[in-house]
Amino acid sequence: MENPNWALDDITASGLLEFDSYVPHKDLNQLLTPPESYDSFGDDDPSDYNSVSVSTSFFPGAQVSGPAPDLILVSSDNVHFYVNSPVLLCASENGFNFMLPATTPEGRDYFGRGPILAIPELASVLSIILHTIYDISCPQCSPSFDTLVEVVSIMKTYGISPKHAITPSTSVHGFLLGHAATRPLELFALASHNDLYELAVSASSFLLSMTLSTLSDEMAEQIGPVYLKRLFFMHLGRAEVLRKILLPPPYPHTSTPTCSYQQQKYLTSAWTLASAYLAWDARADLSTSAIESALSPLADRLSCELCRAGFNERIKELTLRWSTIKRTI
Repeated sequence: MENPNWALDDITASGLLEFDSYVPHKDLNQLLTPPESYDSFGDDDPSDYNSVSVSTSFFPGAQVSGPAPDLILVSSDNVHFYVNSPVLLCASENGFNFMLPATTPEGRDYFGRGPILAIPELASVLSIILHTIYDISCPQCSPSFDTLVEVVSIMKTYGISPKHAITPSTSVHGFLLGHAATRPLELFALASHNDLYELAVSASSFLLSMTLSTLSDEMAEQIGPVYLKRLFFMHLGRAEVLRKILLPPPYPHTSTPTCSYQQQKYLTSAWTLASAYLAWDARADLSTSAIESALSPLADRLSCELCRAGFNERIKELTLRWSTIKRTI
């Protein structure tokens, strides 16, 4: 293709894939002519092709950061991505799976944009990887969790460190976090296995209700010892704090003609029994409303207004302290 700039009128989004949408050009001859090796992507005769799918984010003339494209990546489902090889090399520790630098055979002009590399991944996966490398967002996309797991795994194949590439400011981090409510344990395991600390912290808040004894050996192995320890300490630590803040009874008030210290012992004994019941089965996800529901009935038998005021103040203090206890690893 001689002219690298496409008119916007020539581009129509088709939305065929999950993460990115791809477009056919109206006049194929104006865009490119597939080389003789194009049949390596299928058994059909190249002359049978009427259009070529091109990424709407990585096409000639796309306004992405970095130098102009000098390389074309073709996914396993024949979607073309126009990229810059130095950008890929900078992000990769193994020359993009030892495929770069790539050169165009002498005498060949592949698409007028440099060499072509066939990538064995689907466009939906390759697109996320390239968006991450270029650090550009795609707010209209919503990849599935399984696709994102595949992306993180394949990043390593191409020498891209998930720990350095997936940061809170990247789109892929946001996409992963979007699955925290429905796939919290799998997300925590994925983040832990790749040392994605911020993501693991966010996912851990959704694991307060899990029963630690149900954790399988396979999942524990994937999480690893460091993050597994943090997960256990989150659960056990919150349970221990709950026991400590539950046990002290309401503060007694000074003795009055209608309510002596001896009469106030009823409230102390009742509080001790009720709080022991809660502490015995202390759970990391115990809500403040559950605490109030368990303790509030004790006030029904209080006739002294001073006792009632002290009781309400103790409940308020307890729920406030519990709500401020750390809820993540």
